[in-house]
Amino acid sequence: MSDDDSNQAFPPVELALDEPNGLLAVGGDLSPARLVGAYRHGIFPWFNADQPILWWCPDPRAVLFPEHLHISRSLAKLIKKKPFHITVDRDFEAVLRGCAAPRPYETGTWITPDMHQAYLKLHHMGFAHSVEAWQEGRLVGGLYGVAIGRVFFGESMFSRVNNASKVAFTYLVDQLKAWRYTLIDCQVSSAHLHTLGAVDIKRDIFIGLLRRHIDATVYPSAWQTGTISTPTNRNTTATV
Repeated sequence: MSDDDSNQAFPPVELALDEPNGLLAVGGDLSPARLVGAYRHGIFPWFNADQPILWWCPDPRAVLFPEHLHISRSLAKLIKKKPFHITVDRDFEAVLRGCAAPRPYETGTWITPDMHQAYLKLHHMGFAHSVEAWQEGRLVGGLYGVAIGRVFFGESMFSRVNNASKVAFTYLVDQLKAWRYTLIDCQVSSAHLHTLGAVDIKRDIFIGLLRRHIDATVYPSAWQTGTISTPTNRNTTATV
């Protein structure tokens, strides 16, 4: 797939609206080529079931640099207790279903059946990946996203047990650092992400980082299905 083909005719991201922040395009499809092309240019889909496909590139952009992961003292203590068994790509579709389930404070989900099938295709193609948190053999949390070059684009997470997705995320960030990833796209800022070390950067800086790292290589062993070792086993620093 050439860079021109992967763009799939998206407008320049500089044309994204200020209000709603980052809305760039409407319509199109969720084909693998269009999705991969969108991510390569800092664009992602986000829409409700009663809406057309909406494509976004907000400014500022929430990102986390793996080396800046913030693990609170309480979270570090929890990780040391090893309450969850953390795996990679063990059950991607189950994570999709978990993320799609409405939250107690929501009435619907943005992960529509079409989105479900689109990301399942990306998973089979090696672009989309999941991290699972298990407890006594039961899936209790997890997250998924898209990996291209040395960039991981986070999409969604869920928890059925307190802190399950947060622990899964800290394991993932530490593993991404070991695999030579340089940037995690968190899309939209939130207080929760900031507690983990995420920061907001200008869109043009984000796009520049993408161009620098989107075609870089990672370790060949990255994303091999299996267990992720405990972050503290690799001397991840816990901060207060």
